[in-house]
Amino acid sequence: MMAKIKGKDTKPEMFVRQGLFRRGYRFRLHKLIGSIRPDIVLTPRKVAVFVHGCFWHQHEGCRHYRLPKSNLQFWSSKLSKNSTRDRNSIVFLKEAGWRTALIWECATKRPELIDELSNWLEGADTLFVASEASGCRRVMEIDDLELSPQLD
Repeated sequence: MMAKIKGKDTKPEMFVRQGLFRRGYRFRLHKLIGSIRPDIVLTPRKVAVFVHGCFWHQHEGCRHYRLPKSNLQFWSSKLSKNSTRDRNSIVFLKEAGWRTALIWECATKRPELIDELSNWLEGADTLFVASEASGCRRVMEIDDLELSPQLD
């Protein structure tokens, strides 16, 4: 079943890629950085961009995220592992000197997203997080994040 779930070239990812390309940014897709494969990599700028589905990456507080009622234990475990991996990836990239943008699926409904992402790319902030609720103005440092224990 999980093998049929589309993981690349999703609508939200295509929205971000096309918007960046139209603004003149050139990038690689799913380029390996250590053991991590961000959705979009701007190598000369040392920027990794993740476009996360609100369900698959547990976007807390989002109207698009709700745990299924059936097989709750499976889904809780699966989605928790995704969140732990996401957090560890961001911390690893920061420690390796990379800047990270995290774009939630719900944020791709906002036309101004690409302009705000482009402005962030030209700046120096470490982490950019965009969602429907917070908009793209939520730029933060991740010094308080710590690596979570690896899950099997």
